[in-house]
Amino acid sequence: MRCGILGGTFNPIHLGHLIIAEEAREQLGLDEVIFVPAARPWMKEAKELASAKDRLAMVRLAIKGNPRFTVSAVDIERPGPSYAVDSTSDIRKARGSSCELLFIMGMDSLNDLPKWHNSKQLLSLCRIAALARPGIPTKRALARLDRALPGARRRVDVIETTNIDISATDIRRRVASGRSIAYRVPGPVSAYIAKHRLYR
Repeated sequence: MRCGILGGTFNPIHLGHLIIAEEAREQLGLDEVIFVPAARPWMKEAKELASAKDRLAMVRLAIKGNPRFTVSAVDIERPGPSYAVDSTSDIRKARGSSCELLFIMGMDSLNDLPKWHNSKQLLSLCRIAALARPGIPTKRALARLDRALPGARRRVDVIETTNIDISATDIRRRVASGRSIAYRVPGPVSAYIAKHRLYR
């Protein structure tokens, strides 16, 4: 069994996240993609961050009806900052050794991977599924990774994805200014944001 892990703030989750998850699932033959909302992201400011409860609820609404997409609250339930290595370790313990784990990230994040908390341990727990990004040469990113973490490129699978120009930052700005977010987030997520008056 192959399981992808897609971590993020999901503030809010949007169609770009879902497209990435589906393309990773299809290209890498994943049996499941596990969405892992971060409780307190260590690399991002808390400004405009909806509560963990709200973000978890929005992820559940977004993936409802897709049996290949699941959500894990391991980050939210664990105290302290959210580190990819801790989430992956918790999922490994829960799923056992029969599930091959692949951590999904953008090529921009791959460039920063050597600076991540316990990045070597993360690479021992899972493979990396890196999303090719316009303007970031894949070969150069892999070579840079290998210089910082020798042998790491052998643990990386590259995914070719559609470039979706949707960002959570833009969605929050649209909500704050009273503009439509239709076709950027799933309908139930849009309804949840409106009902709970998030990002206003």
